[in-house]
Amino acid sequence: MSNILLLEDDLSLINGLSFAFKKQGFELNIARTLKEAEELWTDGKYDLLVLDVSLPDGSGFEFCKRVRLTSKVPIIFLTASDEETSIIMGLDIGGDDYITKPFKLGVLVSRINALLRRANSFQAADTELQSNGIKVLLLQGQVFKKGELLDLTAAEYKLLCLFMRNPSMVLTKGQILDKLWDCDGNYIDSSTLTVYMRRLRMKIEDNPSEPQMLLTVRGMGYKWNIIG
Repeated sequence: MSNILLLEDDLSLINGLSFAFKKQGFELNIARTLKEAEELWTDGKYDLLVLDVSLPDGSGFEFCKRVRLTSKVPIIFLTASDEETSIIMGLDIGGDDYITKPFKLGVLVSRINALLRRANSFQAADTELQSNGIKVLLLQGQVFKKGELLDLTAAEYKLLCLFMRNPSMVLTKGQILDKLWDCDGNYIDSSTLTVYMRRLRMKIEDNPSEPQMLLTVRGMGYKWNIIG
Protein backbone atom coordinates (compact mmCIF):
# COMPACT_ATOMS: atom_id res chain seq x y z
CA MET A 1 0.00 0.00 0.00
CA SER A 2 1.41 3.37 -1.06
CA ASN A 3 1.61 6.21 1.45
CA ILE A 4 0.91 9.69 0.04
CA LEU A 5 1.45 13.12 1.57
CA LEU A 6 -1.02 15.73 0.32
CA LEU A 7 -0.18 19.41 0.86
CA GLU A 8 -3.35 21.36 0.05
CA ASP A 9 -5.36 24.10 1.81
CA ASP A 10 -8.65 23.87 -0.14
CA LEU A 11 -11.06 21.84 2.04
CA SER A 12 -13.41 20.87 -0.77
CA LEU A 13 -10.49 19.56 -2.83
CA ILE A 14 -9.07 17.77 0.19
CA ASN A 15 -12.39 15.96 0.67
CA GLY A 16 -12.55 14.90 -2.97
CA LEU A 17 -8.95 13.72 -3.06
CA SER A 18 -9.30 11.87 0.24
CA PHE A 19 -12.23 9.89 -1.13
CA ALA A 20 -10.48 9.13 -4.45
CA PHE A 21 -7.17 8.13 -2.85
CA LYS A 22 -8.72 5.87 -0.23
CA LYS A 23 -10.83 4.22 -2.92
CA GLN A 24 -7.55 3.39 -4.69
CA GLY A 25 -6.17 1.88 -1.49
CA PHE A 26 -3.66 4.66 -0.80
CA GLU A 27 -2.79 5.73 2.72
CA LEU A 28 -3.10 9.50 2.97
CA ASN A 29 -1.66 12.13 5.28
CA ILE A 30 -2.88 15.70 4.85
CA ALA A 31 -1.10 18.98 5.54
CA ARG A 32 -2.73 22.37 4.96
CA THR A 33 0.37 24.51 5.53
CA LEU A 34 4.10 24.27 4.88
CA LYS A 35 4.69 23.96 8.62
CA GLU A 36 2.38 20.96 8.89
CA ALA A 37 3.96 19.35 5.82
CA GLU A 38 7.46 19.71 7.29
CA GLU A 39 6.34 18.05 10.52
CA LEU A 40 4.71 15.14 8.67
CA TRP A 41 7.71 14.74 6.37
CA THR A 42 10.07 14.59 9.33
CA ASP A 43 7.97 11.97 11.13
CA GLY A 44 6.84 9.77 8.24
CA LYS A 45 7.97 7.86 5.15
CA TYR A 46 6.11 8.57 1.91
CA ASP A 47 6.00 6.97 -1.52
CA LEU A 48 4.74 10.11 -3.29
CA LEU A 49 3.97 13.79 -2.57
CA VAL A 50 1.10 15.84 -4.02
CA LEU A 51 1.85 19.53 -3.45
CA ASP A 52 -0.35 22.56 -4.04
CA VAL A 53 1.71 25.49 -5.27
CA SER A 54 -0.15 28.33 -3.51
CA LEU A 55 -0.38 27.95 0.26
CA PRO A 56 -1.25 30.24 3.19
CA ASP A 57 2.35 30.31 4.43
CA GLY A 58 4.33 29.94 1.22
CA SER A 59 4.63 27.74 -1.85
CA GLY A 60 4.74 24.03 -2.64
CA PHE A 61 7.88 24.84 -4.60
CA GLU A 62 9.62 25.75 -1.32
CA PHE A 63 8.69 22.39 0.21
CA CYS A 64 9.86 20.55 -2.93
CA LYS A 65 13.29 22.20 -2.69
CA ARG A 66 13.66 21.08 0.92
CA VAL A 67 12.58 17.52 0.14
CA ARG A 68 14.99 17.28 -2.80
CA LEU A 69 17.93 17.94 -0.49
CA THR A 70 17.51 14.43 0.89
CA SER A 71 15.02 12.48 -1.22
CA LYS A 72 14.08 11.45 -4.79
CA VAL A 73 10.45 10.69 -3.80
CA PRO A 74 8.06 11.35 -6.75
CA ILE A 75 6.36 14.78 -6.58
CA ILE A 76 3.26 16.08 -8.38
CA PHE A 77 2.35 19.77 -8.27
CA LEU A 78 -1.25 21.05 -8.19
CA THR A 79 -1.77 24.61 -9.37
CA ALA A 80 -4.30 27.01 -10.82
CA SER A 81 -1.55 28.49 -12.98
CA ASP A 82 -0.72 27.13 -16.42
CA GLU A 83 2.06 29.60 -17.17
CA GLU A 84 5.03 27.98 -18.85
CA THR A 85 7.50 29.70 -16.52
CA SER A 86 5.84 28.12 -13.47
CA ILE A 87 5.74 24.75 -15.18
CA ILE A 88 9.43 24.80 -16.05
CA MET A 89 10.35 26.05 -12.59
CA GLY A 90 8.37 23.25 -10.95
CA LEU A 91 10.13 20.61 -13.05
CA ASP A 92 13.54 22.24 -12.67
CA ILE A 93 13.47 22.16 -8.88
CA GLY A 94 12.58 18.48 -8.84
CA GLY A 95 8.89 18.02 -9.67
CA ASP A 96 8.00 14.88 -11.62
CA ASP A 97 4.60 15.94 -12.88
CA TYR A 98 2.31 18.95 -12.93
CA ILE A 99 -1.48 19.16 -13.17
CA THR A 100 -3.58 22.32 -13.41
CA LYS A 101 -6.87 22.99 -11.62
CA PRO A 102 -9.59 22.16 -12.32
CA PHE A 103 -8.75 18.54 -13.12
CA LYS A 104 -10.51 15.18 -13.18
CA LEU A 105 -9.72 12.99 -10.20
CA GLY A 106 -9.26 10.01 -12.51
CA VAL A 107 -6.52 11.84 -14.42
CA LEU A 108 -4.62 12.66 -11.22
CA VAL A 109 -4.96 9.08 -9.95
CA SER A 110 -3.62 7.69 -13.25
CA ARG A 111 -0.66 10.09 -13.09
CA ILE A 112 0.05 8.98 -9.51
CA ASN A 113 -0.08 5.29 -10.43
CA ALA A 114 2.28 5.88 -13.36
CA LEU A 115 4.81 7.69 -11.15
CA LEU A 116 4.64 4.97 -8.50
CA ARG A 117 5.23 2.27 -11.14
CA ARG A 118 8.20 4.17 -12.51
CA ALA A 119 9.68 4.74 -9.06
CA ASN A 120 9.42 1.02 -8.31
CA SER A 121 11.04 0.08 -11.62
CA PHE A 122 13.91 2.50 -10.95
CA GLN A 123 14.50 0.92 -7.54
CA ALA A 124 14.45 -2.59 -8.99
CA ALA A 125 16.91 -1.75 -11.75
CA ASP A 126 20.69 -1.81 -11.70
CA THR A 127 22.39 0.46 -9.18
CA GLU A 128 24.81 2.02 -11.69
CA LEU A 129 24.91 3.25 -15.29
CA GLN A 130 28.20 3.95 -17.03
CA SER A 131 29.33 4.94 -20.53
CA ASN A 132 31.33 7.68 -22.30
CA GLY A 133 33.05 8.63 -19.05
CA ILE A 134 29.68 9.35 -17.43
CA LYS A 135 28.74 7.35 -14.31
CA VAL A 136 25.31 7.44 -12.68
CA LEU A 137 24.89 6.10 -9.15
CA LEU A 138 21.16 5.39 -9.14
CA LEU A 139 20.74 4.76 -5.42
CA GLN A 140 22.42 8.05 -4.55
CA GLY A 141 20.96 9.99 -7.48
CA GLN A 142 24.44 11.26 -8.37
CA VAL A 143 26.13 11.76 -11.75
CA PHE A 144 29.88 11.96 -12.33
CA LYS A 145 31.81 12.98 -15.45
CA LYS A 146 35.38 11.67 -15.40
CA GLY A 147 35.14 11.45 -11.61
CA GLU A 148 33.72 14.96 -11.11
CA LEU A 149 30.27 15.31 -9.56
CA LEU A 150 27.80 17.11 -11.86
CA ASP A 151 25.03 19.39 -10.62
CA LEU A 152 21.94 18.22 -12.52
CA THR A 153 18.32 19.18 -11.97
CA ALA A 154 15.82 16.35 -11.43
CA ALA A 155 14.59 16.68 -15.03
CA GLU A 156 18.13 16.59 -16.43
CA TYR A 157 18.95 13.55 -14.27
CA LYS A 158 15.90 11.64 -15.51
CA LEU A 159 16.67 12.54 -19.11
CA LEU A 160 20.24 11.30 -18.80
CA CYS A 161 19.16 8.03 -17.17
CA LEU A 162 16.60 7.44 -19.92
CA PHE A 163 19.19 7.86 -22.67
CA MET A 164 21.89 5.83 -20.92
CA ARG A 165 19.42 2.97 -20.39
CA ASN A 166 18.70 3.01 -24.15
CA PRO A 167 22.11 3.40 -25.83
CA SER A 168 22.21 3.90 -29.63
CA MET A 169 18.39 3.86 -29.75
CA VAL A 170 16.60 6.80 -31.36
CA LEU A 171 13.97 8.14 -28.96
CA THR A 172 11.28 10.42 -30.37
CA LYS A 173 10.27 13.55 -28.50
CA GLY A 174 6.90 11.95 -27.83
CA GLN A 175 8.51 8.84 -26.33
CA ILE A 176 10.75 10.95 -24.11
CA LEU A 177 7.87 13.06 -22.81
CA ASP A 178 5.74 9.97 -22.19
CA LYS A 179 8.52 8.18 -20.32
CA LEU A 180 9.48 11.10 -18.13
CA TRP A 181 6.29 13.02 -17.47
CA ASP A 182 3.34 10.96 -18.83
CA CYS A 183 2.61 14.04 -20.86
CA ASP A 184 -0.89 14.63 -22.20
CA GLY A 185 0.39 17.62 -24.13
CA ASN A 186 -1.19 19.93 -21.59
CA TYR A 187 1.69 21.35 -19.65
CA ILE A 188 4.96 20.61 -21.39
CA ASP A 189 5.79 20.61 -25.09
CA SER A 190 8.67 19.75 -27.39
CA SER A 191 10.13 23.26 -27.13
CA THR A 192 10.45 22.84 -23.36
CA LEU A 193 12.15 19.50 -23.94
CA THR A 194 14.59 21.23 -26.31
CA VAL A 195 15.55 23.58 -23.46
CA TYR A 196 16.28 20.61 -21.17
CA MET A 197 18.35 18.89 -23.86
CA ARG A 198 20.45 22.02 -24.35
CA ARG A 199 21.04 22.37 -20.60
CA LEU A 200 22.00 18.70 -20.26
CA ARG A 201 24.48 18.98 -23.13
CA MET A 202 26.06 22.01 -21.46
CA LYS A 203 26.84 19.82 -18.47
CA ILE A 204 27.92 16.52 -20.01
CA GLU A 205 29.46 17.35 -23.39
CA ASP A 206 33.07 18.54 -23.79
CA ASN A 207 31.85 20.82 -26.60
CA PRO A 208 28.08 21.36 -26.28
CA SER A 209 27.85 23.08 -29.68
CA GLU A 210 29.17 19.89 -31.30
CA PRO A 211 27.74 17.09 -29.12
CA GLN A 212 29.28 13.65 -29.35
CA MET A 213 27.16 11.76 -26.80
CA LEU A 214 23.65 13.21 -26.94
CA LEU A 215 22.90 13.43 -30.64
CA THR A 216 19.97 14.96 -32.51
CA VAL A 217 18.62 12.67 -35.22
CA ARG A 218 16.99 15.13 -37.58
CA GLY A 219 13.29 14.56 -38.12
CA MET A 220 13.24 11.68 -35.64
CA GLY A 221 14.45 12.56 -32.13
CA TYR A 222 17.57 12.01 -30.04
CA LYS A 223 19.92 9.18 -29.18
CA TRP A 224 22.73 8.33 -26.76
CA ASN A 225 25.84 7.69 -28.85
CA ILE A 226 28.50 5.34 -27.49
CA ILE A 227 31.90 6.85 -28.28
CA GLY A 228 34.74 4.52 -29.18
